[in-house]
Amino acid sequence: MKHAYVFPGQGSQFPGMGSEHYSNSAFAKRLFEQANDILGFRISDIMFSGSEEDLKQTDVTQPAVFLHSVIAFKSIDPSGAKPDMVAGHSLGELSALVANGTLSFEAGLNLVAIRAKAMQRACEMNPSTMAAVLGLDDNKVESVCKEVQLESGEIVVPANYNCPGQLVISGSKNGINIACERMKVAGAKRALVLPVGGAFHSPLMEPAKEELQAAIESTNFHTPACAIYQNVVAKAVIDKTEIKQNLIEQLTSPVRWTQSVRAMIDDGASSFTEVGPGKVLQGLVLKIDKTMSVAGVS
Repeated sequence: MKHAYVFPGQGSQFPGMGSEHYSNSAFAKRLFEQANDILGFRISDIMFSGSEEDLKQTDVTQPAVFLHSVIAFKSIDPSGAKPDMVAGHSLGELSALVANGTLSFEAGLNLVAIRAKAMQRACEMNPSTMAAVLGLDDNKVESVCKEVQLESGEIVVPANYNCPGQLVISGSKNGINIACERMKVAGAKRALVLPVGGAFHSPLMEPAKEELQAAIESTNFHTPACAIYQNVVAKAVIDKTEIKQNLIEQLTSPVRWTQSVRAMIDDGASSFTEVGPGKVLQGLVLKIDKTMSVAGVS
């Protein structure tokens, strides 16, 4: 049976994240300082001493979660942990690509920084939001989104297939408000607007996608040591060209996390280790298949 390593995305950050690594590991300290130089600001200071609000800024959150995840992964085994397969939730896909050797740490961090800034600008261009829909079948959520789009002309799309009964939708503020009311009428236990700055994984991220595409196409991708199960296709990918294209499409496409985890299980995964801040993915894996063995490294 196979061991899968999975990497969290935006939302798993917390004040003080990474400070123990910095204090106790010369290797981790070196990576933090390298990140400070690459980013042009001391992200380590914000991670260790900043408030929750400081860490919520997209251009801080994304590199902070990536940095924490990569350092945690490299701390598992000094000679290099060797996963059988990897996956990442949204931003976490870039951490996963460092873990399987597709990207160097420096290249990964550069792409994360560009991605975060591009997404922030896209959010400012199009005031938008996301909402969590709980207790409704995926196909019903998809159907309601289509109805709202057709009737109102607003953008509303499925964005994160997190686990059975938990699907996050994304779109314009008005569209999301209409959709939330419709979801409740359709039988959702809850339809809750989330405190996020924009409509991630929706067509409203198109300006960010174009910006990130240029950066991805000019970045050196290596042959991965193992397959990555990418958000866009929810299946094993090993070809560098295909990995690049899926990474570009990710910003405007849904995160198919439920489908990705099921594909990993179908391909032999029996245990999952979440690498990075928080325990969100461990919980989602168990909701997808309660027979799985899960653990975390933070």
